[in-house]
Amino acid sequence: MTTVITSGKTVEDAVNQGLAELGVSRDKVEIQVLEQPSKGFLGLFGVKAAKVEVKLLPLPEAVVVSQPIKPATSEPEIETLLEGEGAAVHNPYEEAAAFLKEVAAGMGLDVEVHIKKHRDGHIFNISGEDLGMIIGRRGQTLDALQYLTNIVANRYSESFVRIVLDAENFRQRRRKTLEDLAERLAGQAIRTGKEVVLEPMPPLERKVIHAKLQNHPQIKTLSKGEEPNRRVVITLK
Repeated sequence: MTTVITSGKTVEDAVNQGLAELGVSRDKVEIQVLEQPSKGFLGLFGVKAAKVEVKLLPLPEAVVVSQPIKPATSEPEIETLLEGEGAAVHNPYEEAAAFLKEVAAGMGLDVEVHIKKHRDGHIFNISGEDLGMIIGRRGQTLDALQYLTNIVANRYSESFVRIVLDAENFRQRRRKTLEDLAERLAGQAIRTGKEVVLEPMPPLERKVIHAKLQNHPQIKTLSKGEEPNRRVVITLK
């Protein structure tokens, strides 16, 4: 499955929830509003949340690498926590890992994919040389590959699966960078008394900024703009 249905106080809140669950940006999904929010009588009774359907767009054919992968005559290079032998031919995680290796081969890279189960899904750790090509500027290439990998995996799964890609521990390092940035810009907003507008970020990175400052005694955050140019704004309470 490549579709989630989410709710929120506003349509925007519901959409952002769906984007966070799928781990993609707004330009990679199709959004259908199922129910508009309602405040109810006098704004107090019969309050109804907004409900939306967020659906992943089809995999673009142009990104599929035509170069064949190596024949599966050697030992498998995928380490996985999936248990048991004689797994189904179309295991979604194995299919997704094979897709990743095929794309990497098309980029001239020889990589291994290590699969680990996580409470929010599965983490695919990519190892090999020259992984900067796979990570890209600020993780943009890694995010694009994550989006495509999730589409491939969900084509072979009867229930929705979520995969997070990582390479050279980039996700943790990027999170630390964003948290440090949030603290520094919060201090700037306090010193100057002016709001600080960050550069456009994908939903998951904006979420890190919001989470880091949500309990700040002097600062509040909000998002403005439309995807893919949606930004976090840090301002005084």
